[in-house]
Amino acid sequence: MSSPGRSDLRNIAIIAHVDHGKTTLVDAMLKQAGTFKSHESTSDRMMDKLDQERERGITIMAKNTGIVLGDVRVNIVDTPGHADFGGEVERTLHMVDGVLLLVDAAEGPLPQTRFVLKKALDLGLTPIVVINKVDRGDARPQEVLQKVYDLFIDLGAEEKQLEFKVVYAVARDGWAVSATSTGAIPPEALLPASTTFKGKLTLKPLFDTILEAIPPPKDDENAPFAIMVNAIDYDDYVGRLATGRVHGGKLHKKMDVMRLGEPNKEGAPTTEKGRLSAIYLFQGMSRMEVETAKAGDLVCIAGLENVVPGDTIVAADSDAKPMQRISVGEPTLGMIFSINDGPFAGKDGKYVTSRQVRDRLMREIRGNVSIRVLETDTPDKFKVLGRGELQLAVLIESMRREGYEMCVSRPTVVVKEVDGDKKEPLEGMVVNIPETAVGPVTEHVGKRGGQMIGMESAISGWTSVEYEIPTRGLIGFLGTFRTITRGEGQMSTYLKGWIPYKGDVEARASGAMISTDLGRATPYSLFALQPRGHMFIGPGEDVYEGMVVGEHARDNDLDINIIREKKLTNIRAAGKDENVILVPPRRMRLEEAMEWIDMDELIEVTPTAIRIRKRVLVASRRPNRSKKSVDSVNG
Repeated sequence: MSSPGRSDLRNIAIIAHVDHGKTTLVDAMLKQAGTFKSHESTSDRMMDKLDQERERGITIMAKNTGIVLGDVRVNIVDTPGHADFGGEVERTLHMVDGVLLLVDAAEGPLPQTRFVLKKALDLGLTPIVVINKVDRGDARPQEVLQKVYDLFIDLGAEEKQLEFKVVYAVARDGWAVSATSTGAIPPEALLPASTTFKGKLTLKPLFDTILEAIPPPKDDENAPFAIMVNAIDYDDYVGRLATGRVHGGKLHKKMDVMRLGEPNKEGAPTTEKGRLSAIYLFQGMSRMEVETAKAGDLVCIAGLENVVPGDTIVAADSDAKPMQRISVGEPTLGMIFSINDGPFAGKDGKYVTSRQVRDRLMREIRGNVSIRVLETDTPDKFKVLGRGELQLAVLIESMRREGYEMCVSRPTVVVKEVDGDKKEPLEGMVVNIPETAVGPVTEHVGKRGGQMIGMESAISGWTSVEYEIPTRGLIGFLGTFRTITRGEGQMSTYLKGWIPYKGDVEARASGAMISTDLGRATPYSLFALQPRGHMFIGPGEDVYEGMVVGEHARDNDLDINIIREKKLTNIRAAGKDENVILVPPRRMRLEEAMEWIDMDELIEVTPTAIRIRKRVLVASRRPNRSKKSVDSVNG
């Protein structure tokens, strides 16, 4: 039974593949809904608040906002589009009643679209399909719509879900049009016809479709009060904040509540009593404090200091049972985080001890449901499990910006034991590449244990190819892929399942150049060593014994003296000294270093530097690198 008066509310999430225009569409919706006053300044990608989100151009954390359309409040959840942050998507989909599936009019539905849509359909959410960027020169909206239908059928959508509404849009320009009765794009949306309607086309058709197609919340405000916590935040004034949906009842300020947390050894939930000190609803880019809220609302509440995602909050005098905790996909990659024990330890970082690193990782898992932290046999090492390399790289980058120093290992896959057999994760990989690159990419995928399962022509001169490849085969593959496709190819992956362990996969083919001394690199040494490979550092940079300073041109490691200076004599040379002309060093970013390093190497991460080093720094104690390095399962 629907709650009385809830026709004034809609809860939706926007899901899309990376770079299909999701955050841009949210910006346009906020502006056209009258969220901002005339004197308020706005910027592009307003929902991407984190520094890393704006730098990388992707959404990392799911965020809530809200607009008012007439008498109806519409809560909008902006979700990440990258599969590595699937945990963010899975937990936020529990808060909404429908989704806007945003698809590029040229690229069509891609792997991350499939992953997120599957979760939404399984939860029974009502979809609206928005085909964006219909003004692209290579747009093919009718073909893309057919692919969306095929995807829905392939994912087992219910008959009602297959009757989705279709909207065509250009989010960048802030306009949308509803599809015709046959699903076709209306004439006024076709270029150059749309230029005639410029200034007259708005997002009103999209707003009308949301109000018409998305069902109002069915939560009963007469039922016992209960909130499922989906996310946490922090405010300097009121402390820890819990975000979630009110699944029943009403709440008011200064209400006594109880938190039902994870079950203890006896199976009973852990509890914590508290009093609501603040209640917020979402309005535009900020939170709006209110005195009361009721069933169906997405709220942010303060008053419980130990709340974590997955907890249930009920009235203090209630005997209600906890709701089913949020479950997210299993992690597939792991890395060892350890203290920095190199010669430069403590020079840059503010937090360098194992206790400080451990406390930071434990804070992360309290709010990030898809990250796991495991203790190891060594007290200063921690195994961190995540969905992919990008998710782990974002965590490491966040820590170094906060002042942490540490060392991290090469990513390794998580292996499961099933009936005594080892199972490893299998990825589905879809690439859009030039036709000339299909052969080389397929060859390299084959060397990494993968195989082609489908291919079709995309646009002129381009081909879309689908592969199956073990997750281990993807570690370090992105750099190779970029080289083969000259930086033009697009690669997307998603977790497809678990398969029997396929054996070792080849890792890096080249060796490393390793410093044998502590000191400062000299132009004289760098110039003499340039023919041996690619250098990672420039003149005047500090180095130490065991630090990797370059990539060797051959497959073996090479110990080098990079601090050697030219001998000076008082005898005048017959000719002038030869000019020292240095090739610019190849600077390793964090993600590139994670892909490049081998199992006997570590990345030293500090607030000001990213260095690569050997696990064993002293050359005389270090084992020789084998010619054919292979990936390891357990790291």
